[in-house]
Amino acid sequence: MELTHVDSKGTYTAAERVQRAMASSRQRLASFVDVTVPVHWNTSQYIAEYLIGTPPQRAEALIDTGSDLIWTECFACSQCVKQGLPHYNASKSDTFHPVSCNDALCLASQEHWCRQDGSCAFAAFYGAGDATGSIDTEVFTFQNGSARLTFGCVDTMMIPPGSLDGASGLIGLGRGPLSLVSQAGAKKFSYCHTPYLRSNATAGATSHLFVGASASLSGDSPVMSMSFVQGPKKYPFYYVPLVGISVGQTRLPIPPTVFALKPNGTRGGVIVDSGTPTTALSDGAYRPLREELWRQLNGSLVPPPADSKMDLCVAVAQEKTVPSMVFHFSGGADMVLPPENYWVPLDNSTSCMVMHRSNDMSIIGNFQLQNIHLLYDLAKDELSFQTADCSSL
Repeated sequence: MELTHVDSKGTYTAAERVQRAMASSRQRLASFVDVTVPVHWNTSQYIAEYLIGTPPQRAEALIDTGSDLIWTECFACSQCVKQGLPHYNASKSDTFHPVSCNDALCLASQEHWCRQDGSCAFAAFYGAGDATGSIDTEVFTFQNGSARLTFGCVDTMMIPPGSLDGASGLIGLGRGPLSLVSQAGAKKFSYCHTPYLRSNATAGATSHLFVGASASLSGDSPVMSMSFVQGPKKYPFYYVPLVGISVGQTRLPIPPTVFALKPNGTRGGVIVDSGTPTTALSDGAYRPLREELWRQLNGSLVPPPADSKMDLCVAVAQEKTVPSMVFHFSGGADMVLPPENYWVPLDNSTSCMVMHRSNDMSIIGNFQLQNIHLLYDLAKDELSFQTADCSSL
């Protein structure tokens, strides 16, 4: 599936894109911390287009490794948020089938019940609100293949306008049984995010999501690998073994326990999340990061623009003084983040860091993963990555 950034169709300035990403990340983080239902999202950043039904109807979905349910707003949806395409109309499809409330995939939904006709109904609760509808099956057609999938046909939504960024719904890639990966029986998948900030001529550049045999890493860049951390089974998240961070040549004094899952397994830890725009680090990691950047950039720092909610900024002319950052994972896997993966110009004069503080869980967001190809190997239970030109894959 081709992936495009949600802002590529708009006329946002660089500052507006960054502000949207930061605000979205803070909202999503709040949903992770406050909600216990294992399907969390708010506003994601990369969209895939697909076809649903027979004859096919166009739809667009946010791609999310932090949840598992596939769903779309349907024709009869009330109080739905605005989307860029017509709503999916099940009555016009020859391949639509409702799912029985006794079906295993109905029972896999966190909140489900039987309707009077014996079909399956579901509810999903999110940090921004909730969605309800029916669990059904339908033929989904992607760029190079089709499959019958179980999905949520949403008929009621109670979330703020703009939460879908114009998309029709969501495609979950998480560990749960309702995700695209699980339903396809795929043992691996990969994706690569094109850069956020491009010239108008290349703003529509696409990357791809590969599911199944087509998912692989290639090219001359070194491949780094790590085993996933075992997380609570009730969550669909992909936990990773982050053990340290370096800024330039300086390893930050962060105890490994800062990134560890708490003993009960329900708090803390680090996840890679394609649905979170910008990285959030727990306070025990963010404070030493900020202090070290302040030390290294002291002579270059300038006040953040008013109302920007940014923490550290330099004059655009001093961007060359910003050091690279390295995420260190157990097993020796080092992810190098060049300055442009965590520091961006807000306007013609000021460039700021786009990471923020978390009180609990740390989340590696997609801004920091630009031009990094990630391969999730579920058979080996490991994550591999390499630097890449994502627009050329």
